[in-house]
Amino acid sequence: MNICEKPLSYYVEVEEFTTQQDSIYGLAIAILIISLWAGSLALLLSINYVNFPIWLMPIAIVWQMFLYTGLFITAHDAMHGSVFRRNPKINNFIGSLTVALYAFFPYQKMLKKHWLHHRHPASELDPDFHDSKQKNPISWYFRFMLEYSSWQQLILLSIVFNLAKYVLHISEINLILFWIIPPILSSIQLFYFGTYLPHRQPETGYIYPHCSQTIALPSFWSFIACYHFGYHEEHHEYPHVSWWQLPSVYRQRIFKN
Repeated sequence: MNICEKPLSYYVEVEEFTTQQDSIYGLAIAILIISLWAGSLALLLSINYVNFPIWLMPIAIVWQMFLYTGLFITAHDAMHGSVFRRNPKINNFIGSLTVALYAFFPYQKMLKKHWLHHRHPASELDPDFHDSKQKNPISWYFRFMLEYSSWQQLILLSIVFNLAKYVLHISEINLILFWIIPPILSSIQLFYFGTYLPHRQPETGYIYPHCSQTIALPSFWSFIACYHFGYHEEHHEYPHVSWWQLPSVYRQRIFKN
C-alpha cells in the first residue's frame, strides 16, 4: 500500500500562524485581487488593439494571467476556510465567485476533489495526480485539466463569449487575447508550480504523509511565480494557512530545524 494513500491528519498546531487569518486581512486581500482582475479585464477589453503598442501586448496578457492565478489561489484559500474564517458563508461565497470568474468551475465539486488531494496525495485516489503511466508534465497537465473540466463549463464559456461579442460588441480579438488566453496560461502556471513541481516523485521516493516538496524561491519570486504556492510542503502541513502567510511558515520551519 502506498504510504501516501493514508488519510492526512489535520490536527496540527496552526494557531501561531493563523492569528491574522481570524481578522479582516484575508477578506480584504481577496476583494483586492477580485477588484484588480475585474478592473484590468474591463480596461483591456475596451481598448482598441490596433492602437495598442505591440510590445505592451505580451505584458498585458501576462499581467492578466497573473490576476487569473490570483483568483484561483483565492478560491483555493476559500476551500481551506481561510479567506474569511469568521463567516463560512462569506468565505464560501468568495470561493464560488472566484472559480466562476476564472472559468465557471463548480465550487463544491472542486472543494470535494481538493480535499481528496490532501487526504490521498500522489496516489490513485488523488484527482490531481498522474495515472502512473504517463508521468511527463504535458500528459499529466491534460489529465489534470480533464479531471476538472466539463462540457457544461464549455457551453457556459461559449455563451458568455458570444454575448460579449454580439450583444456588448466587444472585439473578438480582445476577448481572445485578454479573456481566453490568460486563464489558459494561468492553468499551466498553477499546474507547474502547484502540482507538477511539488508532487513529482523525488529520486529518493515520496516522504509520508504529504508526498510533496517545497520549491524554496525567495519570497518576491515565490509570489511572482505562483502566489507562494511553491511552499507546498508547508501548505500540506498547515492547510488552513493563507497563501500570503506561507513564507513566514517556511521561515519558522527552517528556524526550528
